[in-house]
Amino acid sequence: MTTAPPAEALIIYGTSWCGPCRTLKRLLAERDIAFSYVDIEHTPDAAEIVMKINGGNQTVPTLLFPDGSTLTNPRLSDVTAKLKLVSTQALKKASTN
Repeated sequence: MTTAPPAEALIIYGTSWCGPCRTLKRLLAERDIAFSYVDIEHTPDAAEIVMKINGGNQTVPTLLFPDGSTLTNPRLSDVTAKLKLVSTQALKKASTN
């Protein structure tokens, strides 16, 4: 896991031909988990973002979380656990402000 600039919401970087990308999008949608999807083959600079996160590799799916952390080719359970952690951290920050 690496850290990138924070995002407003969960972002999934993928491609149209990526089976794990399609599966992850479907599973997140079934659970009403909001996300933005970026096709790295059709969005300028998206492939470069993925390569920066993944040591020069265009590995998808690559996820960018609101806290700037990333996961590459994760299981759904890893994604939901990370989202809970990010959400808990955001709530703690909000309560201290």
